[in-house]
Amino acid sequence: MPDLILDAIPGLPEIAAGDDLAARIAECAEKIGGFQEGDLLAIAHKVISKAEGRTRDLADVRPSPRAVALASAHDKDPRHVEVVLEETSELIRADHGVLICLTHHGFVCANAGVDASNSGADDQLTLLPKDPDASARNLRSRLGELTSVRPAVLITDSFGRAWRNGQCEIAIGCAGLAALDDWRGRTDSRGQELHATWIAIADQAAAAADLVRSKDSREPAVRIRGLAQHVTVDDGPGALELLRPSSEDLFR
Repeated sequence: MPDLILDAIPGLPEIAAGDDLAARIAECAEKIGGFQEGDLLAIAHKVISKAEGRTRDLADVRPSPRAVALASAHDKDPRHVEVVLEETSELIRADHGVLICLTHHGFVCANAGVDASNSGADDQLTLLPKDPDASARNLRSRLGELTSVRPAVLITDSFGRAWRNGQCEIAIGCAGLAALDDWRGRTDSRGQELHATWIAIADQAAAAADLVRSKDSREPAVRIRGLAQHVTVDDGPGALELLRPSSEDLFR
């Protein structure tokens, strides 16, 4: 098994709508030797969202009666709740001040991924990218144009987890990475057949990347080296293959 080496990419500036994010990343990555074939770029979704203009100013939001009622019941800003509802396909549960939502992408998460932290401006919210897998494909393609190397790209976000405290970074978009490694039907070290082992490579890589950057470090991008066996020439189906069908979701 090769060594796994993770390096935060230093010096990435604040990103604004319309910026050439790939060019900024390529320039900053040169400080750590750039990219080589088989590398993986893990990047926090907020940088993608900012580049794509996926932000909302609270001053521009007019809350609906439903948002006002939910905000009153859960001690929230009704404008924030309105944006959450706009990003929500189904409100699964509202309790203890948390809105558990099914997003239009199919993710089940708190507040539909709408967040005020590290948004870049006061009273501004950052939303999830419209199509994180497409964002990953576009970033990978553009990096290939600029550097002649097409690292796999992983777009990440922090999600809570059933049964456990704390958040963990997971993949919400990817390109060029086999998101799952299916060991079902293979055998363990003792020759016993495995029936349930299905390794979430993309999520584990996302979590590892989060360990080399802190939430206040302003280093949202991480180069991961050592997962070349999971990096693919084609972009692949993306992170959507990680989503469990609702018919198999025991919590809904």
